[in-house]
Amino acid sequence: MKNVIGREIPDEVLQGRRIFKGQFAHTEEIVKVAPKIKHVNPGETKLLTSLEEAIQKTGLKDGMTISFHHHFREGDFILNMVMNIIAKMGIKNLTIAASSLGSVHKPLIEHIKSGIVTNITTSGLRGELAEAISNGLMDNPVVVRSHGGRARAIEAGDIKIDVAFLGAPASDEYGNASGTRGKANCGSLGYAKIDAEYADKVVIITDTLVDFPNAPASIDQTFVDYVVTVDAIGDPAGIASGATRFTKNPKELLIAQNAANLIINSPYFKDGFSFQTGTGGSTLAVTRFLRNAMIENNYKASFALGGITKPMTEMHEEGLIKHIFDVQDFDLGGVASIAKNPMHHEVSSSFYANPHNRGAIVNKLDVVVLSALEIDVDFNVNVITGSDGVARGASGGHCDTAASAKLAIIVTPLVRGRIPTIVDSVNTVITPGESIDAIVTEAGIAINPKRTDLIEILKDSGLPIVTVEELRDKAEKIVGEADPIEYDDKVVALVEYRDGSIIDVIRKVK
Repeated sequence: MKNVIGREIPDEVLQGRRIFKGQFAHTEEIVKVAPKIKHVNPGETKLLTSLEEAIQKTGLKDGMTISFHHHFREGDFILNMVMNIIAKMGIKNLTIAASSLGSVHKPLIEHIKSGIVTNITTSGLRGELAEAISNGLMDNPVVVRSHGGRARAIEAGDIKIDVAFLGAPASDEYGNASGTRGKANCGSLGYAKIDAEYADKVVIITDTLVDFPNAPASIDQTFVDYVVTVDAIGDPAGIASGATRFTKNPKELLIAQNAANLIINSPYFKDGFSFQTGTGGSTLAVTRFLRNAMIENNYKASFALGGITKPMTEMHEEGLIKHIFDVQDFDLGGVASIAKNPMHHEVSSSFYANPHNRGAIVNKLDVVVLSALEIDVDFNVNVITGSDGVARGASGGHCDTAASAKLAIIVTPLVRGRIPTIVDSVNTVITPGESIDAIVTEAGIAINPKRTDLIEILKDSGLPIVTVEELRDKAEKIVGEADPIEYDDKVVALVEYRDGSIIDVIRKVK
């Protein structure tokens, strides 16, 4: 069966799932699920002596679903620590519902081989774990969800979490947990909030036990069943690993300047506008160019959003951004800001990007700047599979913000290495072309033909406007046409759009 953007979805993997019909096709009302609650009486303690005791008390059994968050990114110790204990306890056939998985989670390969883990749902896959899954490691396909899509799935009951194991830099003995005031601070716990609210059992794991009450709390005591202290929950240096980098590359700076000029010449750049930018070389540089333009025009942003970095918090402290809404911090500058700035707000992934609540904050975005591994002539975007077909990225909030912002911009070099980034058809669609308004490269800016209003506004702007086909042709002239990737029939991952419909599949590479 083909969905509305022409991607073939095998009937056998649908199994009652909806197929993608468009970015706002599914608008029906939903009913939120509720977790099971075991009340706590006065005098009862939540503080346990070990993770083994916590796992026993949660009643974790074969076939259940457990969840983890990824705020420590490549510095995470929690998931591997918990899974090693579960393995020793002989519990099998588990589903892992992680907000994302990284290279640090390589040990999951052995737990999959031994039957301890049989299903995974996540936003991202990286490193040797991703390579193994792309080469057919698992019998059941991984389900890839965006951050907003994961929140939707949890609230709707598509993901039913039996036990959430949530690392917290600081907690008191009653479970008031925070992302600061500890030894391994990660800042916002936005992805963990939804797990705490909807899991049947919640275990807070911390290496810094503080006096009661630990306030303000990211996760409060009413959601927490047990608290366990360990020697270390993570390495804060791993938060910024590979996520943020300042660029001096002339090509990346040209791309960033082109993107900033596009924003400045658009109708959305005005006093009180809102924006989200990414953390890569070009996307991070866009923030710096926007700052200069805002100062020059005496503009201030009403809010900035998303994964937060030091350049954004510096603009906040300068008075250029009034509010920051923070679901995750991508560097230690962001972590420091959330602890001291009262207008730097910690928010859940549902508040951030859930398409099926009464209004996620992404709905109020004016401009979002996003990166991509590849984009096709229909403006579909791939941010998860590389040029070899192997998973090496994450859905993240890409499709959530692109669908919601008034101006969604993709910044990318024309070629990456010897691989073209503008192609006839992308390997894997994460964000559909209808959500993308412009592609910005060092060789020019392509406006989506559906944005006739933007084309008219920019026709006399002096910006280097070209067609997406021209960008494709320029890329091919430099490096030639890429050889098609050879796949087996086996589906190793289902890609859900944010509304729960299947937008694409990832197949096993040959």
